[in-house]
Amino acid sequence: MVLVAGLIALMQPLVGVGATYPLNGTDSVVGEIQYAIAKYEDTLLDIGRRYGVGYEEIVAANPGVDPWLPGEGTRVVIPSQFILPDAPREGIVVSLAEHRLYYFPRPKPGETPVVMTYPISVGKMDWKTPLGLTRIVDKRVRPTWYPPESVRREHAAEGRFLPKAVPPGPDNPLGDYAMRLGIPGGAYLIHGTNRPAGVGMQVTHGCIRMFPEDIEELFKLVAVNTPVRIVHQPYKMGWLRDELYMEVHAPLEGQEDREDLHSLTNITRLLVSATRDRTVAIDWAKAEAAFRRPTGIPEPVMLSAAATTQTHEPAL
Repeated sequence: MVLVAGLIALMQPLVGVGATYPLNGTDSVVGEIQYAIAKYEDTLLDIGRRYGVGYEEIVAANPGVDPWLPGEGTRVVIPSQFILPDAPREGIVVSLAEHRLYYFPRPKPGETPVVMTYPISVGKMDWKTPLGLTRIVDKRVRPTWYPPESVRREHAAEGRFLPKAVPPGPDNPLGDYAMRLGIPGGAYLIHGTNRPAGVGMQVTHGCIRMFPEDIEELFKLVAVNTPVRIVHQPYKMGWLRDELYMEVHAPLEGQEDREDLHSLTNITRLLVSATRDRTVAIDWAKAEAAFRRPTGIPEPVMLSAAATTQTHEPAL
């Protein structure tokens, strides 16, 4: 019944504006996995944009499906369930490994706290998006783009020459909205795009790129001085009521800054930390399988009560 309901819901045409989920106490898993049926003319990019997910997300969630020609009638998994990043639930959190931005608006008295989330593109290997805490320092509608000299040189080496300033309009890669981050040593922005097909990829020069409809929505909600935390967490652990979930993404190219980042040792450390205050038994085979197959979909990793009794697994 859940599968049928999901199929019916997602056969309706949607516009890819960010999803909003209520926050429930200490639970850190939000949303639900959904499904769509591909039409003959669809690509995974088309489907992803309709349902608010980017390229890498939808490709990882559908291994074996041709991203450019999934085929009439193919059931496509929509990875619309998320473990919140391990970061304070305030302002904006940019999660690089999952190509996703989370916004935690400050609730008014009596309101239920919520999180809004959007797919993003991030910096490619030689143009890393910097990690750490910063803030929004400026907002511009219909911005002029001033390409850094390093970017102009890169384009010139490829025979594509950029002017020193690109005015607003269809040729401006910033789109219609841009918010500048207070990161020293570079013009790092959260902005729109005139090429939305690239959203959800590791393709930018360090900026955070969003679908035009998403940046328009976020721009109107976010004030100058809003904190922005940029994290790289390819593995996330989180609770949904009494069930522990693990979410695995492939680490970004160029972000392997720790030897054990992409290792079972790191997975074990995170699982032990997540269960520090609860007596549970981990299904290590399931955790390893999730590690080996990074779909970006939260997977339950606890042994059932029956399995715990049969296998006598020690509780963490």
